[in-house]
Amino acid sequence: MAKHKLQPDNWIDLYADYLFNYAVSRVSDAEIAKDLVQETFFAGLNSAKNFKGDAAERTWLVSILKRKVIDHYRKINSKKGKAEVRMNYSSDSDTEGDWLEQQVADPYSTDGDNVLENEELGSAIQDCITKLPQKQALVFKLKTIQGMSTEDVCNELDINPSNLWVMIHRARTALMGCLNENWF
Repeated sequence: MAKHKLQPDNWIDLYADYLFNYAVSRVSDAEIAKDLVQETFFAGLNSAKNFKGDAAERTWLVSILKRKVIDHYRKINSKKGKAEVRMNYSSDSDTEGDWLEQQVADPYSTDGDNVLENEELGSAIQDCITKLPQKQALVFKLKTIQGMSTEDVCNELDINPSNLWVMIHRARTALMGCLNENWF
């Protein structure tokens, strides 16, 4: 099989539209997608010496972009993690209780114990998630917290649905054990 060669001078003409469409379908924001494609091209240039030629140039760039999308979601999650637990959900919401974050104590309740309990639970959840193996934590966040479809998570992380559900199960089991030890 012939080795593929990198041709960075042609990347924009050949791959920019494809990579942009790939990114925007995952982040649903054109500006963020443009930034991710730009970061992908920059990372490709920086790591060109590591390109072995085993994959096509576009395939290699897509794999870099996948990592950029995952990093984008990691950054978002690290910024909002505790805030999600403290969000106020009105009691007349049709979807109340669907999310773990909706089942925690109401931070605006007049009962002072609930505010303290909510802050402690939020911290305990975040601490427990950080103790999970990195890939397991990422799968749990993408599927359970962000609500990404099984297909999208599998495509992003290059895993099959069976692996995804095994990782979700293991993450939930580990989180429950961790919360039982550190919070309940």
